[in-house]
Amino acid sequence: MGITTYTAARILKGQLQNQSGEETVMTMDTFPYVGLAKTYSVDFQVPDSAATATAYLCGVKTNLNTIGVNAGARNGVCKSQKGNEVTSILKWAKDAGKSVGIVTTTRVQHATPAATYAHSASRKWYSDADMPAAAKNAGCTDIASQLLNNTDIDVIIGGGRKYMTPKGTKDPEYPWDFTSRGKRMDGRNLIGEWQSMKMGKVARYVWNRKDFDAVDPETTDYLMALFEPGDMRFEQDRDAQMDPSIAEATEKAIRILRRNPKGFFLLVEGGRIDQAHHKGRGFMALHETVALDGAVAKGLALTDERETLTLVTADHSHPFIFTGYPFRGNSILGKSPLWALDMMPHTTLLYGNGPGYKITDGRRPDIGKVNTKTKDYVQQSAAPMKSTTHGGEDVAVLARGPMAHLFQGVQEQNYIAHAMAYAACVGSDRRHCRVQQRSTPHMEASSSSSIAGNRNAAPASRAAETLGLVSAALLAAMLY
Repeated sequence: MGITTYTAARILKGQLQNQSGEETVMTMDTFPYVGLAKTYSVDFQVPDSAATATAYLCGVKTNLNTIGVNAGARNGVCKSQKGNEVTSILKWAKDAGKSVGIVTTTRVQHATPAATYAHSASRKWYSDADMPAAAKNAGCTDIASQLLNNTDIDVIIGGGRKYMTPKGTKDPEYPWDFTSRGKRMDGRNLIGEWQSMKMGKVARYVWNRKDFDAVDPETTDYLMALFEPGDMRFEQDRDAQMDPSIAEATEKAIRILRRNPKGFFLLVEGGRIDQAHHKGRGFMALHETVALDGAVAKGLALTDERETLTLVTADHSHPFIFTGYPFRGNSILGKSPLWALDMMPHTTLLYGNGPGYKITDGRRPDIGKVNTKTKDYVQQSAAPMKSTTHGGEDVAVLARGPMAHLFQGVQEQNYIAHAMAYAACVGSDRRHCRVQQRSTPHMEASSSSSIAGNRNAAPASRAAETLGLVSAALLAAMLY
């Protein structure tokens, strides 16, 4: 969700409401503090989601394709991850007594959600079937199994059923689709294991909309909702009778998590924005971004800004450009009135590389009569690639709530995790919290933190304490 995606989605959102679009205000636009994050990884100028998620969730920059480990770990080398594991703000929040959750439109074992709980030398080790024998023999475990064993996560919502069940297990939704069947070679049924681990608690596993809607957030302690064998469907392809939207998933998660008086941390990822871009499908990417904005709005509506820090950011961008001098109100998915030197039209939105590269006899195809506003249209690109790569420029960080001012300026991406932890008084460094406790013993060191449009809902009195804690710490530093 680079700046171009953000801007173009704003225009699309307005145009879907029969406005010209440019003046539209998205929910994300209302965040008063804005900064930039530098996204490079330790070894590459242009990063991937594993390295970037590890940065903004664990506070450590790392190498491409590695999750929850520092740069001492090498891509695909199991033995290199031992001793180089790092933990995330989700675990820091859990250790502080908060409830924690993840919501994603990808599989829950995908790079971004995995960075909250897993340590893996390869982001591709979704199940044990995806691991080489050498990695297994060296003692590494797959990401799906780590979902159960590493951190006690209260709410898990997304896709990824096939990585949780034994090889050949029929999928409940697509029983005759062999690609949807279980993949695990070790014979473990992680869904059943998860249910057994939660004995004595109200724990619900669901895979369809009917059962999801029946989950009572006021009485549910744990929820695992896996709606697809792999990634969730694009919003434009979603079967509303079977799967909830990202906003609906966000609402259910918050209603469960906010019952904890100590607050919560929730990661919500619109992960299919990225996947649509990889396919060169601007229509899908922008509609996914509009859907994420709806989840942000839902998160704000269900929480109190006086006690909840909310962040919206991206792991990286894509080579997606907005160009061609279109008139005000021109469809963001349409064509520019300015033709190129080859006397051919082009779309307002283009890619620097990707599957949309099409040159025949030295000429671009004439799209004059092509409907470029359909969900299947693939934008033209300048260089041929099977999949559009990522982009390397900085991404926006939007913040509101307690300590939101910490997210101004241009920062390294791994700064984000530490700033969230500082605001929430979680993690290893709580010196600013202890100062306040000494000066006013009756106050508790508590705060709230969240990312990607979701927030902590601790009692309002704690928000004042949080702000007071930091003020006291700064004042003490000035006086002494």
